[in-house]
Amino acid sequence: MTPVVKLSRLFEAWNVELYAKLDLLQLSGSTKERTANGLIEELLGSRRLRTGGMIIESTSGNLGIALARQCVVRGVRFMAVVDENANPVALELMEAYGATVNRVQTPADGNKLAARRRRVSDLLAAHPGSVTTNQYGSLANPRAHFDSTMPEIIAGSGGNLDYLFVATSTTGTLLGCQQYIRTHGLNTKIVAVDSVGSVLFGGTAGTRRLPGLGAGVLPELASSAEPDLVFQIEEIDMVRGCRRLADREGILAGASTGAIVAALGTLLPSLEEGSRVAFMVHDTGVPYLQTVYNDEWVSTVLNEDPDHVADTEEFSDH
Repeated sequence: MTPVVKLSRLFEAWNVELYAKLDLLQLSGSTKERTANGLIEELLGSRRLRTGGMIIESTSGNLGIALARQCVVRGVRFMAVVDENANPVALELMEAYGATVNRVQTPADGNKLAARRRRVSDLLAAHPGSVTTNQYGSLANPRAHFDSTMPEIIAGSGGNLDYLFVATSTTGTLLGCQQYIRTHGLNTKIVAVDSVGSVLFGGTAGTRRLPGLGAGVLPELASSAEPDLVFQIEEIDMVRGCRRLADREGILAGASTGAIVAALGTLLPSLEEGSRVAFMVHDTGVPYLQTVYNDEWVSTVLNEDPDHVADTEEFSDH
């Protein structure tokens, strides 16, 4: 369980109640701790996985860290299949937990996720008895958020939320929250926050340099995801959002949360006074110190002047 806190400085010009779900305080540093636990428990319950077995999974970072930690305490081996976008700090954390990291080169078509998933299939065939958690299609993914994430958000915020902002990749978190809202007859609207360059929600595939947000191939779970609103965010606005959250609230979060802050900055001015809004702080910003929070990276990789990545009320309109 992680706390829900009320924020007063992030967007103080707007008269809304704003709550942040601090999943960066999970043991592995992200919401994926919940996902990993649910996925592994489902495999153990079905007896497809036993102590001493091996999990092989495609990951952009956070799930790999969470799976590596969860496997340690269950006596299970873990192999993470990653691509060139994977955060070096995230890989070091996986290896610190004893995981094996298998790196995939970017294919000619540029689709890193598809390449990772192909590699997982090859490795499963090469390691008889190994299993994959299949974060992209397993119903245990959204179930974890139906059972824990959304109930904690409701309890911590006092309920009666008008909007909930969730970043999307496998869409498992969004789908679990969506199912909870519908099952309990809540009036909360779900806002899906995606990346420019992601194919989710009708997006067009393009270059994405920050991991953990968006997808190059539609995951199976996405067919059931029906958000009320969708925002596709440019990477430079993710940087602005991260830095704003750090500067104003002292919360050091990752790129997906920065994207949520950018989406909030776009929507909040149009909301009625007194609206009650919650959002996920999906992960810690520590693995992003050399990217999102690094002026040289912003300059050389995003080709943006770091002086223009200032704390501002304005975000790009997407």
